[in-house]
Amino acid sequence: MPRALVRRPGPRLADGLLTHLERTPVDVDLAQRQWAAYVDALRAEGWETVEVPAADDCPDAVFVEDTVVVYGDLAVITRPGADERRPETAATEETLRDLGFRIARIEPPGTLDGGDVLKYGGTVWVGLGGRTDRDGADQLAGHLGPLGARVVPVPVTKVLHLKTAVTALPDGTVVGHEPLVDDPTVWEPFLPVPEESGAHVVLLGGDTVLMASDAPLTRALFEERGLRVVAVDISEFEKLEGCVTCLSVRLR
Repeated sequence: MPRALVRRPGPRLADGLLTHLERTPVDVDLAQRQWAAYVDALRAEGWETVEVPAADDCPDAVFVEDTVVVYGDLAVITRPGADERRPETAATEETLRDLGFRIARIEPPGTLDGGDVLKYGGTVWVGLGGRTDRDGADQLAGHLGPLGARVVPVPVTKVLHLKTAVTALPDGTVVGHEPLVDDPTVWEPFLPVPEESGAHVVLLGGDTVLMASDAPLTRALFEERGLRVVAVDISEFEKLEGCVTCLSVRLR
């Protein structure tokens, strides 16, 4: 059974960092229910969820994807680009160590957020320009290169993280909302989608993808391509520049 790391949202969720969005009120109670529904959706699709201990003093800790990049049996613990988020990584490291993963780390002064890392096949694209810098990307390449990965830096200036702009479908087609993608020509094939949150998919196995429920046009586009779509409401996390990808770390 595949496993996914998740982390429960804390009471300070509404204080999360914002870079590209204006702050709007976050309903923390609703966010808790949405998180539970997200976890239930993973479980319903055959995923075992493993909870990283909560970090109530860290408003953004629910976005667990940013704390680690997992490749095979190696967990590369990140060094988030926002100082406030660096305390989030310790519990992720401990959880993955207990699960038997080998551990490597991004060391100072490099910075790397897991949300800036898109993996498909043997290629790993790393977004530079926001929370991740060249040193962090180079360190990641050093860790993953021996495992056969090819690390490709790409620019990110219009959104918080690379995976806020693009993700990949099961067949490797990269999808993105073009106004928010710095250089769509990086990917071949690239499929533009009509809604911002339609650019975010989690691969659940086979032809099934998880996506946000507020992108019905993109959902129809995916279903026309033969994909099975599981949709969840994550409105409160989207107010904090979150999306379906950053609420879990898929361990395959």
